Amino acid sequence: MGSNSLKNPLLFSDEVEPGYVKNSSFLKSSVKWGLKIVMWVIFIAWVGVIFLYPGEIGSQLVEKIINATNGSVFGTSGSLFLVFSAPILLIAILAVAHLIISGEHVFEKSKSSKKPGFRLWTFPVLVDGPFGVVSAAEFIGITLFVVFIIWAMYAYTLRNISLLTLFDISSSETGRLMLELTGLRCGMLGLLCLIFLFLPVSRGSLLLRLIDIPFEHCTRYHVWLGHLTMMLFTLHGLFYVIGWAMNGTLVKELLEWKRVGIANLPGVISLLAGLFMWVTSLHPVRKDYFELFFYTHQLYVVFIVFLALHVGDFVFSIVAGAIFIFMLDRFLRFCQSRTKVDVLSAKCLPCGTVELVLSKPRSLQYNALSFIFLQVRELSWLQWHPFSVSSSPLDGKHHLAILIKVLGGWTARLRDSILSMSEPELSKTTITASVEGPYGHEMPYHLMYENLILVAGGIGISPFLAILSDILHRINDGKPCLPRKILVVWAVKKSDELPLLSSIDMESICPFFSNKINLEIDIYVTRESGPSMEEGKVHVASSSSCPFSGRSMSPLVGTGNNVWSGLYVIISTVGFIILMALLRIFYIKPYNVSTWWYLGLLFIACMVTSVVIFGGLVIGLWHLWDKKASANDKDEDIDRIKVESTPSYGTVEDKDLTQNNPESSTIIQYGTRPDFKEIFASTSRKWGNVDVGVLVCGPPTLQSSVAKEIRSHNIRRQKRDTIFHFNSHSFDL
Repeated sequence: MGSNSLKNPLLFSDEVEPGYVKNSSFLKSSVKWGLKIVMWVIFIAWVGVIFLYPGEIGSQLVEKIINATNGSVFGTSGSLFLVFSAPILLIAILAVAHLIISGEHVFEKSKSSKKPGFRLWTFPVLVDGPFGVVSAAEFIGITLFVVFIIWAMYAYTLRNISLLTLFDISSSETGRLMLELTGLRCGMLGLLCLIFLFLPVSRGSLLLRLIDIPFEHCTRYHVWLGHLTMMLFTLHGLFYVIGWAMNGTLVKELLEWKRVGIANLPGVISLLAGLFMWVTSLHPVRKDYFELFFYTHQLYVVFIVFLALHVGDFVFSIVAGAIFIFMLDRFLRFCQSRTKVDVLSAKCLPCGTVELVLSKPRSLQYNALSFIFLQVRELSWLQWHPFSVSSSPLDGKHHLAILIKVLGGWTARLRDSILSMSEPELSKTTITASVEGPYGHEMPYHLMYENLILVAGGIGISPFLAILSDILHRINDGKPCLPRKILVVWAVKKSDELPLLSSIDMESICPFFSNKINLEIDIYVTRESGPSMEEGKVHVASSSSCPFSGRSMSPLVGTGNNVWSGLYVIISTVGFIILMALLRIFYIKPYNVSTWWYLGLLFIACMVTSVVIFGGLVIGLWHLWDKKASANDKDEDIDRIKVESTPSYGTVEDKDLTQNNPESSTIIQYGTRPDFKEIFASTSRKWGNVDVGVLVCGPPTLQSSVAKEIRSHNIRRQKRDTIFHFNSHSFDL
C-alpha cells in the first residue's frame, strides 16, 4: 500500500485504513485550527446577517453591501449571491483543505481516561413528542430557529405598519395591503429557511463530513426544516389569495406571468409541487405509502425551477448556494448509481432476513456504522432503500454485506427472487444491484469510548454485528481500539431471530478475545415464554452464489477520496462563476435582457451546466484514475476468492449462542422486555465513574425508552456514577 501511495499522490487521504490518522505535526495542527477559526468566523457572520436581515439594521447592512458591489459584472444578483450564498460555498471549499489535512483521528486511551462529563450532542433533553429524541445541541438549534422566526415576524410586522402609515388609504384597503405585505414577508422568511433546507440532504456533502453529522441524523433536520419552510410558503400564498379575493382579482392574479416583476403563475406551480411533497411526506403517509412519498418527492425539480421563474435571478440567488451544493451531491450520486454492482452472494435466512454481499473496489472506504442506498432493477428502476452495513471494513477489502428484514412488498419480492435463483429450473434469474454510498459517521462513534452499550431492536442488530467484528479485528490485529467493555442488549419478538448473532464467528476473528475484552450479551425474547421446541435444530439458509463479472461499486461518492471530492466542488463552483460572467458579458448586457423569469431560468441553466460540464469533467478523470489504481491492485483476485469461498456471512444455524461464542457472557431471557433503569444502574455499579457510549438502533419507541433512562440517570447522577452518552443509528426516510 505504501508503494502504491507514492505512485499515486492522490491516494494520500483515502488509501489509509478508515478511522485513524498519524499524529499531526505542530504546523499541521496550526493550519487545521486556522482553517477552523476562519470557517467559524465566516459561518457566524453569515448566520448573523440572515438573523438580522428581517430588521432595519440587517436590511440596511445588506443594502450597503449591494451598493458597494452591484457595479460588478454580476450586478444585483451577484451582490445578493455574495451575501447569502457565497459564504456557505466558501466554507465547503475550506472544508476540502481541512479534511485533507486532518486525515484520520487517533483515539488514544488517555482521552477517555479523563473525568467523565456531559456533552451537548449526546445528552438527551427531549425524549417524547413530535421531535422524537432531541439532544441538548439539537434543542439549542431548535430554540434558535424558533427565536429567529418570532423575531423575524415581529420585525417584519413593525416594518409593515411603518410602511402603511405612509399611505392615505381606507381601513379596508389597509387590511388588504397588510395581508399582502404579510404574505410577502412570509415568502421572504420561507426563502431564508430554504437556504438551510437542502444542506442536510446532501448525503456526501463535505459540509456534513466537516461537522461529522451522519445523514440519518440530518434527515430529521431536513424534515423539521421542510415543515417550517412549507408552512411559511403556504401562508405566503394564502395571504395573497385572500388579498386578491378581497380585491376581486383572484383569477387574474393567479394566472399572471409578468415580464418584469414577480411572475405569479410559476409561483402557484412551485407552491403546488411543494404542497404535494409536504402532504405525502407526513409520517402516516410516508409509513404506509412509501412509494407515493418517494415518487412525489421527485417534484423538488419542479419546485426549484418554478421558484426561480417566480422570483427571478436576483432573489433566487439568495438560496442558490445551498441548492448548488445539493445539485453537486445529486449529480455525483447519479453518476455512482449508474454502475451495476455484482451481488457476490444472496441468502434467505430462516428468520425472514435477506443477506446480500456486494462487490466493492479497494479504494472505496467505509466504517462499521455506514449504510448504503440499494436499488434492484428487477424489482424497481426508481426505488432506493437504505440499509445498514453489517460487515466490518476489516472483513475484506473488496466486499460489504447488508442484512434486509422482509417487511414490505419490495423486500418480499427480493426474497422471492433469491429463492427462485436457488431452484435449478429458475437458475437463470439474476439480481442487478446499484448502490449509492456508503455514508455514515466521519469518525466512528463506536471507537470513541472504552465502555460501550449497544442496544438493538430486531434487525437493528445489523450495524452492531459490524461493530463487534470491527472491534475484534482491531484487537486481533493490534490496531488502535479503545473499547474494552461492551454490553449488547438485544430485544427480539421471537427466538427465530437469535441465530443472526451467530453470523459472526467471534472466536475465529479474535481467538481468546475474552482475555482482552469484556463482552456481555443480554437477549430478550419478548413474545415467547420459553425456548421453542425446535431450538437446537439446524436450519440451513437458502443461498445463491452469483457469477462474478468484475462489476464493483463505484468509488464516485462524496465520502470517498477527499482530493477528488474537493476538486469536484471547487472546479464546479469556479465553472459556475465563469459561466455567469460570460453569460452577462456576452448575452444579458449586450441584448438588454431584463425579463425576470427568463433571467431566473438562465441562472438555473448555468448552475446545471456547470455541474454537468465542469463537474462531469472531474468525475470522468476521477473514474479513469480509479480504474488505473484498481488495475494495480495485486490482491484483488485473492480477496474475492476468499469472499466467495468463506461462509463468514449468513451461516446461520439454530444453535446455542453460548456455544458459538463461548468466551462471551450470553444471557437469554424469555417473555420480558429490557428494564433499562436496572440495566444502567447495574452497569454504573460495575463500571464506575466513567464515560459510557450508548448506541441505539431500533424503532423510535426503543430510542425514547433508552434516552429517557439515560436522561434520568445523568440528572440524578451521584459523584462517582457513570455518565451515559446517547446516540442513535436509525433513520426513517
